[in-house]
Amino acid sequence: MSRSVTRVLFVCLGNICRSPSAQGVFEARLRERGLQSGYQVDSAGTGGYHVGEPPDRRATAAARQRGYDLSAQRARAVRDSDFTEFDLILAMDQSNLDNLLARAPAAARSRIRLFMSVAPELPQEVPDPYFGGEQGFEQVLDMLETAADAWLDVSVAT
Repeated sequence: MSRSVTRVLFVCLGNICRSPSAQGVFEARLRERGLQSGYQVDSAGTGGYHVGEPPDRRATAAARQRGYDLSAQRARAVRDSDFTEFDLILAMDQSNLDNLLARAPAAARSRIRLFMSVAPELPQEVPDPYFGGEQGFEQVLDMLETAADAWLDVSVAT
């Protein structure tokens, strides 16, 4: 019997810091658990500011230090088709969540959530490290790792 693939989209504003990092962390966690064949993972931005660009060099460096490879990713904007193609759309903060919900067809809204919603012990918004220092990228990775594990724990249990 073949298991259906769960499609997950991570979303931030420009798709060069938080959402590509979330994608990289999630993909690594899937590999660690032997679940990669059951998932299709991507990331996008609600804004098209950086379309075609690689992730921010600071995000890439921080991720590499922890063993995550973001090098193959390129920024893209959220497409209308994402609302039907993805089973779960996870926003990094309330502003992006609001933008997604406003744009999504009614049938897709229940599949759009805050990424951090499964980690109630942490802030519910992943802060944008773009205008800050290196430590912001480390903080983001700490949060993403916790939430990625929590999402996988929930999905494996269901």
